[in-house]
Amino acid sequence: MATFEPGHLHMERHALNKDDFSYNLHIEYEIAQDPKEGQGMLFKLHGSVEGKDLNEEFYLPKDQAFDFARHATRIAQKYGLPKTASIGSMHKYYDEMFEDVRAQLDVKSGDPVKPEHLE
Repeated sequence: MATFEPGHLHMERHALNKDDFSYNLHIEYEIAQDPKEGQGMLFKLHGSVEGKDLNEEFYLPKDQAFDFARHATRIAQKYGLPKTASIGSMHKYYDEMFEDVRAQLDVKSGDPVKPEHLE
């Protein structure tokens, strides 16, 4: 199950059996300014994975803000999400979040990417 509203994505999954996994995660985000990187997005990931509480933040510069699912998945994996799982499987909701991030940061197709971010 998932719900989206601008600035907030909530994802919840319940284990179907003892070999399955569960999580209840919220990703909240807002525009932030980093002294070195400039404008970008601050993401706050909180909730639980496999019953372990999680509360972490991460900042992504404007040209990398759309890679939020990979970063959120890596954090969730530190708390017990299986390496074979991805919280990015709810495409409809990620697409909505992606478009909201794009609008908030005023990103246009073809905007430049900093070469140092490609390393």
